[in-house]
Amino acid sequence: MGGFRVVFHSVAMRVSVETVSYVVLCLAEDGRGVLVNHIGSRFACFACGVMINSFAIALITKGDMGTSQISSVPYVLSLRFPLSFGMMTFIMNMVFIALQVVLLRRDFHPVQLLQILVNVLFSTMIDVGMSLLSFLTPTTLWQRLLCVAAGCCIMGFGIVIEVSPNVLMVPGEGIVRALSIVTHAKYGTTKIVFDITLIAIAVVLSFAFFGTLQGVGLGTVISALCVGSVINGVNRVFAFPERIRSLALVTDRNR
Repeated sequence: MGGFRVVFHSVAMRVSVETVSYVVLCLAEDGRGVLVNHIGSRFACFACGVMINSFAIALITKGDMGTSQISSVPYVLSLRFPLSFGMMTFIMNMVFIALQVVLLRRDFHPVQLLQILVNVLFSTMIDVGMSLLSFLTPTTLWQRLLCVAAGCCIMGFGIVIEVSPNVLMVPGEGIVRALSIVTHAKYGTTKIVFDITLIAIAVVLSFAFFGTLQGVGLGTVISALCVGSVINGVNRVFAFPERIRSLALVTDRNR
């Protein structure tokens, strides 16, 4: 299994880098070979945001107070089965992508299949983040809370950098959008119900596997309540989100 994990990481990183580079080059040129709409810079910002979010999830998880709500199910599964946190995240996100196709049918835009590449990058970087933070073993309550707080702040920055270019969605956002469309519910309401559902599933799995609560805890609640405020604060205080958004045409931002 260790050998499989190494192969998965190496292949995933190579495929993600080479394929994303190729797609960016293709999308960045019009029929005359002229760069349009700063698409390369926008994809670079998006990929940077995805990697930052992956690291933030790893940092919150290392606080040993539960992980973020979107990662709660794959994390609990990784504690039970011989697959890494990142691999379980990859599997769950592939399910999310498949569900989007089923739910939206003809309304599913083929460009959103690039979420598969996003999933490869996101899942791989979660395992990379967990590996880089392997030295981190907080024991006291304040140390664990510090990990969670730092992870939430980093995640807020990452999400702003990820969404500002307006190019793609990560699978977790894509499935919420699909559910919102087919149920005719507000996106925010759908997001809340979706997150609560994931946490509930993780809690049930935790008690079923271990007879106690693992993978979900105070850190999960803190991330659910605080990341949104960090995002609002970043957008209000810093100028870089608007600079990233300005890379896109007005017509792109208003799609």
